[in-house]
Amino acid sequence: MTQTPSAFRPTRRLALCAALGLSMLGAPALAQGGARDAGAEQFVQSRAQRIIGVLADKGMTTAQKNASFHTAIDELADVPRVTNFVLGKYARVITPDQKARFSAVFRTYAEGVYQNRLGDYHGESLKVTGSVVRKPGDVIVNTVVAGGQVSQPLPVAWRVLNTGGAWKVVDVQVSGVWLAITQQQDFVSTIDNAGGNIDVLIGQLQRGGQRPTRSK
Repeated sequence: MTQTPSAFRPTRRLALCAALGLSMLGAPALAQGGARDAGAEQFVQSRAQRIIGVLADKGMTTAQKNASFHTAIDELADVPRVTNFVLGKYARVITPDQKARFSAVFRTYAEGVYQNRLGDYHGESLKVTGSVVRKPGDVIVNTVVAGGQVSQPLPVAWRVLNTGGAWKVVDVQVSGVWLAITQQQDFVSTIDNAGGNIDVLIGQLQRGGQRPTRSK
């Protein structure tokens, strides 16, 4: 029996996040204390605020919001790196044809996941509260989302890498869960249970994983 990928299994996944230190990007360190990086903080403040602003904009239609969110994701995230990361060990054996098909369906699926989780906050502003330099060019930026229907500021952490002189987000921690790490574990488990058949995961994302239902 194959396992349907799920982006959010907080109880089980919180423990898993700590166990993935050998993953492609490495497990994020705790975002507390240590040196700060002003460049990384400025990047997250401007780009992530745009994401929050798009989700909070009540003047756009759903189609307009999805299009704006798509563009904002390209400015914020290293989409190719994340796409490769979530495949885990299978990134080394995926065929070019499978990679092209997976990249297309994962992009739609991932946008739905991030839009769902960040949209749950119904916030209107984002403020950087600090950052931690894991190593040069690898920083976790802490923020709080407030305003709108948020009764009290809620934390969101962003892991950003600087490659080629440009910052890009490679993971986001929402409600204590690193989303890309969680997706990697779910996707690898699904492929494992399918006997290593990557097409099974691609098919599941095509059929039902593209727009996750908003959590209550």
